Amino acid sequence: MRIALFQPDIPQNTGTILRLCACLNVEAHIIEPAGFPVSDRHFRRAGMDYLDQVTILRHDSWSKFELWRRENGCRLILLTTKGEQRYLDHRYRPSDVLLLGRESAGVPAEVAAAADARLVIPIQPGLRSLNVAMAAAMVLGEALRQTGAEMKD
Repeated sequence: MRIALFQPDIPQNTGTILRLCACLNVEAHIIEPAGFPVSDRHFRRAGMDYLDQVTILRHDSWSKFELWRRENGCRLILLTTKGEQRYLDHRYRPSDVLLLGRESAGVPAEVAAAADARLVIPIQPGLRSLNVAMAAAMVLGEALRQTGAEMKD
């Protein structure tokens, strides 16, 4: 299981997601350009000392990430407010990549079209969305539960 962040633009959320990946032993991918430098103090603060414990792969562009994904035979699972299927109803595979879009704009149509599945977390009518780090944690937890990922005690 992997998490990919498409052009993240809020350093605190990215740091929090990378901390989540470190704690759950999940590889993280950042698809550039990011909206902040990795030296950003908010990013470092949110990730704390966990940033040294996570495997992070950076991709210079969407096309380079797509090339990597295809070469590795990974399904792309997009988390989006425009999703067609509830995240709890999806059947995850250990090689899936959970993709989260920019906090300010989501992903462009070409990226959404490339996804093998577009999942939604149902929320109350009239509300826009959850925080991206919260959404990542919810869906990753379900995906790991389904795939039987084992954590150390």
